[in-house]
Amino acid sequence: MTRHGKNCTAGAVYTYHEKKKDTAASGYGTQSVRLGKDAIKDFDCCCLSLQPCQDPVVTPHGYLYEKQAILEYILHQKTEIAKKMKAYEKQKQALKTNNQLESKSEERQRAERFKTSENSIVSKPINPFSTGQNKDGETSGSQASSGESSTAAAAAGSSQSLPSFWIPSLTPEAKPTLLKKPSKAVLCPMSGQPIKMNDLIPVRFTPLDPSLDRVALLNRQERYVCAVTRDALGNSVPSAVLKPSGAVVTQECVEKLIRKDMMDPVTGDKLSDRDIIPLQRGGTGFAASGVELKAKEARPVMQA
Repeated sequence: MTRHGKNCTAGAVYTYHEKKKDTAASGYGTQSVRLGKDAIKDFDCCCLSLQPCQDPVVTPHGYLYEKQAILEYILHQKTEIAKKMKAYEKQKQALKTNNQLESKSEERQRAERFKTSENSIVSKPINPFSTGQNKDGETSGSQASSGESSTAAAAAGSSQSLPSFWIPSLTPEAKPTLLKKPSKAVLCPMSGQPIKMNDLIPVRFTPLDPSLDRVALLNRQERYVCAVTRDALGNSVPSAVLKPSGAVVTQECVEKLIRKDMMDPVTGDKLSDRDIIPLQRGGTGFAASGVELKAKEARPVMQA
């Protein structure tokens, strides 16, 4: 912890800078930091592998993936969902079996209670010549025997129902963890929306120099251009993907040229608003450009 009296001022105000400095040094409280340009992927990089895409595809929400990476992710998620569904069905069958056993035991106990109540209804002949002492003795003896039997039964029941404070699963507060039914939908790792293989749209970037090979193209800072206006693409240039052709064009080209006749300039197909997919790009370091440039780390908080 910093000493407030030896900071910039010796006043009675605990400044925001001092508070953030103390929070960072103490190890408590959620930390948030603004990311720079070097911490953000380029617009043509996969959201999973963070490497330039060789066979890029885009989701309907505009997130770019390498085709192999996103297909492996979808298959992995389907395998995990199948495992969770199998565990859920096993738990469901076990609960059904336990409910059946409990219902059978309740019926058996109900039958036993009925038998005991029916047997107690049988009346015994009363001897008019017996004395009260005998009656009292008999009653006291019967009460003593019944008291002993009830005490023994209570002791046996308590010994069976005593919890264990050493085994976590047998403590009085422990409850069985029930699995929830998993969703069968595979979610996009970026948008969190359901994603399918049929929803992936192939993307075709227009290289700046078609004569360059892939290695030489990746070494350049400006690699791709708009398919219509030939403007250079980058994180600072808003772009969009045309669904029929997969061509990448700038948003300026979409607003000024393509939306006039709503026709794909590459294939000539008719376009709708859903066929123009804004491409999610990385950040540039400026406050109002690209994705959210903040990272948060949740740490323990000291309660007062």
